[in-house]
Amino acid sequence: MQLTLWTYEGPPHVGAMRIATAMNDLHYVLHAPQGDTYADLLFTMIERLPKRPPVTYTTFQARDLGGDTANLFKNAAKESFERFKPQAMIVGASCTAELIQDDPGGLSKALNLPIPVIPLELPSYQKKENWGASETFYQIVRHLTVQDTKISAATHISQRQEKIAAGKKPSCNILGPTALGFRHRDDIKEVTKLLTMSGIEINVVAPQSASPADITRIPQADFNVVLYPEIAQSTASWLSRMYGQPFTKVVPIGVNATIDFMKEVATLAGISEEKVLKEIKSNSSWYARSVDSTYLTGKRVFIFGDATHVIAAARISRDEMGFQVVGMGTYSREFAKDVREAAKSYGLEALITDDYLEVEEKVAELSPELVLGTQMERHIAKRLGVPCAVISAPVHVQDFPARYAPQMGFEGANVMFDTWIHPLMMGLEEHLIMMFREDFEFNSNVPASHLGHVGGAQTSTNAVPDSPAYFETEVPVIHQEQHEQEEKLSSHEQVTTQQIIVDGQAPWSAEALKELGKIPFFVRGKARRNTEKFAQEHGMQQITLETLYDAKAYYSR
Repeated sequence: MQLTLWTYEGPPHVGAMRIATAMNDLHYVLHAPQGDTYADLLFTMIERLPKRPPVTYTTFQARDLGGDTANLFKNAAKESFERFKPQAMIVGASCTAELIQDDPGGLSKALNLPIPVIPLELPSYQKKENWGASETFYQIVRHLTVQDTKISAATHISQRQEKIAAGKKPSCNILGPTALGFRHRDDIKEVTKLLTMSGIEINVVAPQSASPADITRIPQADFNVVLYPEIAQSTASWLSRMYGQPFTKVVPIGVNATIDFMKEVATLAGISEEKVLKEIKSNSSWYARSVDSTYLTGKRVFIFGDATHVIAAARISRDEMGFQVVGMGTYSREFAKDVREAAKSYGLEALITDDYLEVEEKVAELSPELVLGTQMERHIAKRLGVPCAVISAPVHVQDFPARYAPQMGFEGANVMFDTWIHPLMMGLEEHLIMMFREDFEFNSNVPASHLGHVGGAQTSTNAVPDSPAYFETEVPVIHQEQHEQEEKLSSHEQVTTQQIIVDGQAPWSAEALKELGKIPFFVRGKARRNTEKFAQEHGMQQITLETLYDAKAYYSR
């Protein structure tokens, strides 16, 4: 057993909660102990939803385990129906309640409620959150569309073709967006805009904002758009078998993928591809070719997250930004095969793990110049001093911005360009500040020019003491014993070295440390590590200016 502070995914009943929270007029009765209500905070605090999730917990306690916990569940289900009057209900057990072996499905069936009650069997100790969300959505669609399975898939297809021949526009469902999804709210708007612009009607968006009544209309559409395979692929595959509805395979993240997606949609809808593509407008394509972005070409990037966003981000990084993908991986074990195949095209071996410490070790080993990941990788990158942009769940409150910020479609490509590039561009600006901070007109003691001589006079009386050009938290403070040893050195040696001793490593001279400070911060850590490694391998007792240049030449071969 391994203790952990962070986890990429919760148990599968949290996935079921994401589906229930996304939908309207659906209620979830969860057999769970007191304390499992913590999950409410995920939606009200992180996603900032104005309402609690539509979930009733049985909240049994330790003293209840010796009594009738089954009756506790039946009362909770009956009272939930009477209070909330939902169109349908899903019932299941949390990981803890699973151990007491009550049967929420059978117990709720005995109540004979006048609405569909859908039992969920989510093995908490074998599966995770995204699988739970996928299975819940699949069971809801399968139970609520059962009346339309009385006719064959071929009959469904012929009925839809007759409608189109009669002049009705082609239609589709948008499947996959849920509560707590990374930018799902804005992705729906962007993809809906693309589809309606192409003359395609949106039949149902599900599970986000859909009611059980809306779910029953899903078979009426001509095809399905799968935005997030982790959530909707199982459902779309079943709909394809039962109703003959084809579904999209391309996820429209990035300019090239969006163009491919629109071509695929045109084929499925039977409309002109040329008509669909003529409306394309994207700023990111131009910016990616601009002069500024040439500074970014060849930057080494590490990518980690769910399968959908990792595969898309790798394609954008290489084909649209000009980055070099040096590592990629996912915590989505159900889609490990897809990520492994994608990684092969970049000459890489995918990292498949849900251990964030393993991911951190890989990032440190590869020393990328940019990390694209989840909130976990954001923290990892911060500790390692590497710029990072969040591209995937798990998410935190800052990933639900007040502004419109999709990831999909052409506007999504613009948003990603800004999100990914700005950390690197800011690095360049900071580099310039560090380079010129000692010039007389840019000295930190000189006031802002708009303050004139008054500001200068005021500031000069409160002059800030000179400080070294380079600070880094990893460089330890000089120990007193080491300081006393330095005082014993000759005055010449003190002037030329001013050593700072680092445990287990050769010390840096002041000149070398100052030169290191001129290197942009986002590559400074790597330059320092390479130089120290070079000094250690060559048995050097001190890192001088020459050592820094020699190490640079050595690793540039």
